[in-house]
Amino acid sequence: MSTSIARDLTSEIIEAQKSLTAEAELRTEALAQLKKIGLPDSKQEEYRFTPVTRHLEKNFNWNKSTPESNLSSIADYLLPGLDANVVVLVNGRFNPLLSKVVSLESEITILRLSDALLKNPIAKAHFNNYLQNETDAFAAWNTAAWQEGVFIHVPESTSVNKPVFILQLHDASAEQVVSQTRLLAVIEKGSTVSVIEKSDSIGNEVVFHNFAEEWVVKDDAHLEYCKIQNDAGKICQVSNSVIHQTTSSKLNTFTLTLNGQLIRNNLRILIDGENCESHFYGLYLLNGNTLADNHTVVDHKKPNSFSNEMYKGIMDGNSKGVFNGKIYVRPHAQKTNAFQSNRNIIISDHATINTKPQLEIWADDVKCSHGCTSGQLDEEALFYLRSRGIAEANAKAMLLYAFAAEVLEPIQNETLKLYLDQLIADRLQKNF
Repeated sequence: MSTSIARDLTSEIIEAQKSLTAEAELRTEALAQLKKIGLPDSKQEEYRFTPVTRHLEKNFNWNKSTPESNLSSIADYLLPGLDANVVVLVNGRFNPLLSKVVSLESEITILRLSDALLKNPIAKAHFNNYLQNETDAFAAWNTAAWQEGVFIHVPESTSVNKPVFILQLHDASAEQVVSQTRLLAVIEKGSTVSVIEKSDSIGNEVVFHNFAEEWVVKDDAHLEYCKIQNDAGKICQVSNSVIHQTTSSKLNTFTLTLNGQLIRNNLRILIDGENCESHFYGLYLLNGNTLADNHTVVDHKKPNSFSNEMYKGIMDGNSKGVFNGKIYVRPHAQKTNAFQSNRNIIISDHATINTKPQLEIWADDVKCSHGCTSGQLDEEALFYLRSRGIAEANAKAMLLYAFAAEVLEPIQNETLKLYLDQLIADRLQKNF
C-alpha cells in the first residue's frame, strides 16, 4: 500500500485509541492486517475494474486532518414528509444536536457506538463479529480507524412504529474530508424495523467515506433496509455491509446509486438459519464519469431458505458500472432456492458495464439460477410508442422508467417509495 497512506493511518489509529481505549487492541490488530494485505490494485480480481487505491493516491493529501463542521441545519437533506427517527453523522462524527429519536425507548435503543461498546453488553457481544478484516482491506481499515458510529437495538417482539433515517453528511466546503464510520444493529427475535440510509456532501473539496456496518437479524425478525447514494459532491465511497440472518427471519434491501465519483458497495448476506427469506434489489442510474461497483455475496449456510436478487443498471455519458454477484450454497443447505438477475441498458457509446454472476453449489437438492443481460433500448417497443404519436425523447424516457421502476415495487413505506420514484423520474427526465 502507499507509504503516505500507511503513515497517515498509523497516526489516525493512535488518535482514535485515545477516545476509545477499550478497542485499542482490536484497532492495532486491524492496522497490522491492513498493512499485511495492502490496499487493492488492478491486479486483484475483486477490484479489477474499480481503481479505488489509485483514486485515493491521486486525489487526497494524507497529511491533512479532517476539519470540524459548524453545520446547524439538515433540512435540505431530509426526505420530504418522512416521519422518522433521525440519526446524523457529520464528517464521520455522531451529531446529537442534529439527531432526533421520536420512537419510545421501549421500542428502540439508538446510541453513539463508542458509548454502547463501553456499557452495553449486547453491543460488546456482536461488535466486529461479521466483517472480513482478514481479507478485505477496507473492512480492516475501518476497524482500525473508525471515528464514530451508531448502535441500534430493537428488543424482542417489537415493531418499531417509525423508520430510522441515517444521514451520513460530509462538509467539504473548506478542506478535503476523510470519514470512517461504523454501524451495528441488532434486531431481536420477532421484531421489525425499517432503516433508510442516505449520503450527502457539501462543498467542492474531495471526500473519502469508508463505511462498515453489521446487521444481526434474529429468529422471526424482519429488516427493511434502503441505501440512497445521490451525492453530487466529489465523493469516493466504499461501504462494507454484512447482514447475518437466523431462523425464519426476513430481509428486504434496496440500493439506489445515482451520483458520486467512485462508489463501491460490498453487500454480504449470511443466511445462517432455516426458512429464511431474503430479497435484494439494486438500481444504478449513472451518467457523467461516475463509476459504481456493486459486489454482492449471498451465503446459504442452512437448508430450506429462499433468496432473490435483482440488480438493474442504466449507463449514460462516460459512466462505468460493475456488478459481481456470488451465491454460495453450503453442503448442509439442502432445499435452497436462490435466484439472481442483473440487467443493464447502455444508452451512450462511451458507457461500459462489466457484469459477472456466479454460483458455487455444494448441495444437490437445490433450485438455483442466475443470469445477466446488457444491451440497448428495445427498438420495436420504441417504434411502437413513436407510431402512437409519442416524441422520441418521451418514448425513451417511458421505456427507461418502466425498466427502472420495477425494483421499487417491494418497498413498503409509501413516503420513501414516492421519494425514490421522483428521483428516478428526474434522472430519466420523465415528462409524460
